[in-house]
Amino acid sequence: MGASGFRRQGHITGARKEIQRAVEAEPNVDAESNRTGEDVQEHVEPEPNRTREELLALVDQYKGESFTDQLPLLELPKLYQPSDGPHLTVSDKPQDEWPPPNYTWPANTETKVKINELKEALKDFHNPPELIFELYRALPEPRVPYLSAKTRHRMLRHLSIVERKDENSMLRYMSVIDDVKEAAIPLSVKEWTSALSFASRYVARSTDVEVEAALTMWRDMEHIAGVKGSAATFNVLFDVSCKAGKFTLAEMIYKEMERRGLEYDRYHHVSMIFYYGLQRSGDGARAAYKDLIEADEIVDTVVLNAMISALLRSNEAEAAENVYERMKKAHIERSNSRLPPRDYKDRREINNSLLKLASAVKRGEVKREDAQRTSTIAPDLHTYRILVNYFAVQAGELDRTAKYLDEMKWFELPLHGALFNALFRGFATHGGIRYTHWTEKRLESVWKSFSEALNANVEGLYISRWMAAWLLRAFAKCSGKPRTIAVWEEIRAKWDPGEADLDFMMGILQRILEAPDMAVKRHDWVLGSL
Repeated sequence: MGASGFRRQGHITGARKEIQRAVEAEPNVDAESNRTGEDVQEHVEPEPNRTREELLALVDQYKGESFTDQLPLLELPKLYQPSDGPHLTVSDKPQDEWPPPNYTWPANTETKVKINELKEALKDFHNPPELIFELYRALPEPRVPYLSAKTRHRMLRHLSIVERKDENSMLRYMSVIDDVKEAAIPLSVKEWTSALSFASRYVARSTDVEVEAALTMWRDMEHIAGVKGSAATFNVLFDVSCKAGKFTLAEMIYKEMERRGLEYDRYHHVSMIFYYGLQRSGDGARAAYKDLIEADEIVDTVVLNAMISALLRSNEAEAAENVYERMKKAHIERSNSRLPPRDYKDRREINNSLLKLASAVKRGEVKREDAQRTSTIAPDLHTYRILVNYFAVQAGELDRTAKYLDEMKWFELPLHGALFNALFRGFATHGGIRYTHWTEKRLESVWKSFSEALNANVEGLYISRWMAAWLLRAFAKCSGKPRTIAVWEEIRAKWDPGEADLDFMMGILQRILEAPDMAVKRHDWVLGSL
């Protein structure tokens, strides 16, 4: 690690300590939660052989008659149902592809050099999609016909795998899809599904607009292009329907999946847990978790994160915390336990390997217990994002928020921008009133930590419109208008917002300035004037 790497790590550690001091609400912290990793290691038990019963025990299961026994409401697909008629399918055989796999437009010397540069970049799976797209755009129009089928498919796969789908990544992928369509070259099922995913998931919150876009693209895929959707396609449609609150549509989508005899995999089981979380049904989420285990799918951090999220949405915070504590304990007990990878492409590869491993278990090639030992069940950054967001924003419990931020260090997790965003939302929601732990002094300390981390270029930290908006709302609530304007000037010095972001922030600032000054109100409360 270079000197800059040591400086970044130092700032991460310093920021965490500063936040811990800033948000610590209770002077006495439970001794059990403050035990060091070495203290816990002394009580390590022999590595368990995780049976179905032990996996079920990671999540609280109620005794006796329970609504869990009557769920899930959505029945699992019945496989291998008889066909209701001839269906158009797309052949995956290379000899049936058009244009032929090795056919390309003749290219001059300069174009050949650019094509070779693109091919070389595609050999490294960790090259950023921005680089791949830039090399592709350097080709002469119409671009796509100059690429062989292998290069084209590899490029689309590379562009489809991003850490966070947003407007830029969506437009990047869709522009290439448009070029392929213009060249009258068919798309594969996976490429159609990736396009569906971008169309429905590029925004933080799915609405009727994204649902309609996904359904329209699905209709084009099946009825115009003649490409039948796969299980992954239906999972994307189910996901966007759930997130938009269209639960009846979500049920209809899975009924269609059942009619076609498509099989559930780990993604569908996790989606079902998420579905019942949105329905605020903890029992439903437990039933979906039980179904996942009985289907011989592998339990890992992703599955348990989904359970934590579903239980918190169902107002079962204690049950969610129990899952988190058992994740920590199970990680410590396993001698070969690994931490989840930070790189999103590595995480994707692990998910794909778990899919293959579950298939091997179902075929009887691998024992269930042996496969389960290979999974990672330690808390990851997403675990803490779920917990901090709930306890900071919804529950308003600053002491528990501080506890989770402190425990991240045991799993070598750096502070992330989403955690700061949750803290600022917590101050905006729960600050500015008497007898609260969300005080002006603590807000100033958290802002100082965030500002110093930005100056140190800590990975994963940056200013976005939502970060800036919640930060201003937090200071407006806790400190008043003059301090809010001063903080906005500090933000502008560290951030170069685009025109759309600047207009958005001006609207936020205008509403703050037009509203009553919370600092004056709080002063009147103290004096008893109101």
